[in-house]
Amino acid sequence: MFAFIFRRVLIAVPTLLLISLMVFSLQLLLPGDPALALAGEERDPAVIEAIREQYHLNDPMIVQYGHWLAGVFTGDWGISLRNQMAVTDLLLSKLPVTLELAILAMLVALAIGVTAGLVSAVKKGTRWDFGANVIALSGISIPNFWLGIMLILLVSVRWGLLPASGYTSPLESVSRNLEMMVMPALVLGTAIAAIMMRHTRSAMIQAMQADYVRTARAKGLSERVVILKHAFRNALVPVVTMGTLQFGELLSGAVLTEQVFTIPGFGKLIVDAVFNRDYAVVQGVVLFTGTVFIVMNFIADLLYFLLNPRLRT
Repeated sequence: MFAFIFRRVLIAVPTLLLISLMVFSLQLLLPGDPALALAGEERDPAVIEAIREQYHLNDPMIVQYGHWLAGVFTGDWGISLRNQMAVTDLLLSKLPVTLELAILAMLVALAIGVTAGLVSAVKKGTRWDFGANVIALSGISIPNFWLGIMLILLVSVRWGLLPASGYTSPLESVSRNLEMMVMPALVLGTAIAAIMMRHTRSAMIQAMQADYVRTARAKGLSERVVILKHAFRNALVPVVTMGTLQFGELLSGAVLTEQVFTIPGFGKLIVDAVFNRDYAVVQGVVLFTGTVFIVMNFIADLLYFLLNPRLRT
C-alpha cells in the first residue's frame, strides 16, 4: 500500500508543477497590461515603471515564473488588483461557500442517482428501468443555467417559496442559508445524479450476474439480502470512485450555477477576475482547482485500492 501511495505522490508532484507552469504561461496571453491596471487612471510613467520593477514584469518569463512559484510555496499567491486582498485570504473566504454547495449537491446526487441506479438494475427491462433512464438522460442533457433559470421563475417568481438568488452565511441564519442553497444544490445535484445513476446501474447489473450472487441465492438468502449485502456492496467500488471525482469537480466551482444564483464561490470569483483582468486571482483559482482535482483523484485511487481486495493482493 505504501508503494502505491508513493507512486501516486511521485506522479502528482510533476503534474502540479506542469499545471502551475501552464497557469502562469496562459495568463501572459490575456489582453491588457497588469502594470497599467495597477497604475490607476493617471498612469504616470514613473509609477508604471516602479510597478513593473516591483512585480518583476520586466524580467523574462522564466524569471517571473520562478518568483511566482517561490511565492506559491511560501503562501504568497499575490494580491488581488480589484479587492486589494491577498489571494490566499480571498480563496479561503470563498472556500466555505463552495464547499457547502458541493456537499449539498453531492448529497442530492447520491440520494437520487444511487437509488435510481439500484432500482433500475433490479427492475431491468421494466417501466422502472425505462423511467430511470429517461430521468438520467434528461439530467445529463438539460443545461444547468437553463434549469436554474426555470427554477427561479417557477419556485421564486411565480410561487414565492424560496429566494431567487443571494447567499447568507449559516453562521448568521441556518434556515435562511438552506433556503438560498436548496435550488443551486438541486441544479448541480441532478446533473451529477444522472451520471451516478448510470454508473450505479451498470455496476449493479454486472454484480448481479456474478457467481457469488448466484451462490448467495442458492443458499436460500432473501432477495433483499442478496441485493443489498452482496451485489450492492461490490457495485459500490466504481460508484465511490466516480463520486469522489465528481465531488472534486464541484469543489473547483460551478461557474454557471453560481452566476445564475449569485453565489459568491469559486465559480463567480474566477468569472469576475477574468472580466477585471485580475491575473493573480485567476492564477490562484486555477492552481487551487488543479490541486483539488489531483488530490481527489488520489483519494479516488486510494478508495479503489481499499475497496477492491484484488488490488491489495
